[in-house]
Amino acid sequence: MNFYFQKLVEVVEKLGKLLWEPSKEIVEQANVTRFIDFVNREYGLEIDSYAQLYDWSVENIPDFWAAVWDFVEIKASRKFDKVVDDLTKFPGAKWFLGAKLNFAENLLRYKDNKLAFKSLGENQKSASMSYKEVYKTVARMAKSLRELGVKPGDRVCALMPNIIQTPIAMLAATSIGAVWSSCGAELGTQAALDRLGQIEPKVLFTVDGHIYKGVTYNILSKAQEVAEGIPSLEKVIVTKYVEDNPDISKIPKSVYWDDFISPEKEPKIQFEQLPADHPLFIMFSSGTTGKPKCMVQGAAGVLINHLKELILNTDLKREDTIMYITSCSWMMWNWLISSLATGATIVLFDGNPNYPDAGAMWKMIQDEKITIFGCSASYINYQRSQGVKPGRDYDLSTLREISQTGSALSAEGFEWVYREVKKDLHFNSISGGTDINGCFACGSPTLPVYAGELQYRALGMKVKAYDENGNEVYDKQGELVCEAPAPSMPIYFFKDTNNEKYRAAYFEFYPHKNVWRHGDYIVIHSDTGGVTFYGRSDAVLKPSGVRIGTAEIYSVVEDMEEIADSLAIGQSWKGDQRIILFVKLAPGYELTEDLKNKIRKNLREKASPQHNPALILEAPDIPYTFSGKKVEIAVSNIIHGKPVTNRGALINPESLDYFEKILPELQKEKG
Repeated sequence: MNFYFQKLVEVVEKLGKLLWEPSKEIVEQANVTRFIDFVNREYGLEIDSYAQLYDWSVENIPDFWAAVWDFVEIKASRKFDKVVDDLTKFPGAKWFLGAKLNFAENLLRYKDNKLAFKSLGENQKSASMSYKEVYKTVARMAKSLRELGVKPGDRVCALMPNIIQTPIAMLAATSIGAVWSSCGAELGTQAALDRLGQIEPKVLFTVDGHIYKGVTYNILSKAQEVAEGIPSLEKVIVTKYVEDNPDISKIPKSVYWDDFISPEKEPKIQFEQLPADHPLFIMFSSGTTGKPKCMVQGAAGVLINHLKELILNTDLKREDTIMYITSCSWMMWNWLISSLATGATIVLFDGNPNYPDAGAMWKMIQDEKITIFGCSASYINYQRSQGVKPGRDYDLSTLREISQTGSALSAEGFEWVYREVKKDLHFNSISGGTDINGCFACGSPTLPVYAGELQYRALGMKVKAYDENGNEVYDKQGELVCEAPAPSMPIYFFKDTNNEKYRAAYFEFYPHKNVWRHGDYIVIHSDTGGVTFYGRSDAVLKPSGVRIGTAEIYSVVEDMEEIADSLAIGQSWKGDQRIILFVKLAPGYELTEDLKNKIRKNLREKASPQHNPALILEAPDIPYTFSGKKVEIAVSNIIHGKPVTNRGALINPESLDYFEKILPELQKEKG
């Protein structure tokens, strides 16, 4: 048998391994099954599968989003006259014309005694709040913000940990029609200024400190620098979190949360009724290679997309308890908070998910009876490297779904979940972006799970894989594109004249095609309908012109017990490109010639000879963003002598020092 054909067969067999199938009961009780019944009744259809529903959703885009609007019961003082004005305007399509609504009002539709939030941290006592208490607290904060002069369109921002006060502040601001933007408290000073300083906020919510890996970090000096660096600020509201009486006297225009919030017990919330495209969130690109782009997203678009994904894809119900390992810098925080609209309980976690040991989150799932747990690929890979056996050591009887995102997870990672966590659960691997505050590909509890595959493309998202010439391809790696507008795509970039930055970011890669090119390298499988992600396409390796996704290398290398983590970079070299593989070794191992040979042998046999690195070097650490993504591009920039302008966007910026130190050695004999 031809060597390359044999390798292809082995890869397909590995990716195509069936890991889980839903029971008849799960399918019957799924929200998406109810939605299919709803669509069939409303439109006289005979859809009987997710695949058929997907096809209908992208062939009848206005009808699909109208159906979602009604099914998830969007609360609006005035319903739309038209779903979308012109799908050929890309970018620029206008959604839900004529509608008037308020984002916060949709999230605050429940006002009973059911638990809305439980906030947990490494060393902090837990805090909780019922739906009734959330409503009252938001009302009090909104009253104070109005009295300060906050009005629709003003920017309100946060430098906060993932605690209850953060969503309270967001809901209060958006109830008025202010535009919300947040950064996690862990973000560096310059990184926070590079983001928040661009949008000229009127109010900043911040905190005295946060806890990470058992260490308490006082951030008052950081808050002071950020406040001093943003002249537009009129008030800085400080939450007491790690100290009883922090000294905030040096922070300009500062006041304690408790002194700012209205003392009135139950003021009425005036939910501003605003157009569907009224700005809701300003999200930021990672900023690892330049100043972050400020992406402005509309209220109705984000709301309907979040509820589509939470209700139809995540199958979130009122009786659920959902938790995601996330920071307020990451769009998964925004996504998680939208769970309020379903009436579910949200567990907020602040800290290191592997502290005091790698079992910390599994113990939390056990103790809090969490039903839906969200994490990143890096979290699962760390768990694998530590030999954790959650299913053996913890009672995970309540856990029915794990949602995973952040970066591509290998087939072995999928298999680990079913082997070591739980055999009967929905592993819902999802992928999209901050750019759309949602997913391009995700899952459904009504579909089987195959190793290494996201179950299907997201409803209403006309996703394809293109080759270099813009041709649609299946069962072959290509660029992820979206061929039609979707409601949660940015309405514009902040201060972007004539949409120049917006168009450059997504619409100029295929100049003869009017499509959104996202920058991910994928395969759409024609047999299962699943989607495999191979990492960022702008980090794709091309030795001798052969395109290789970095995730293909990581899935092989990080499956070795000797390797804790890895990073692959393509270096321009003598008119071609060579692969440099950096490995972080597991404790007790050394990077010997024998280990290098073993790595090469594994890559040659399990991937292909083209995957073989020219150099294998030991790195003390691998750089990551706060959302758990490997920072290949920043390292690539260093290797090619380009600047990395925003180290503060990394969770471990000191990791870049090593790559800068070895640069002279890597440039020797360069052709």
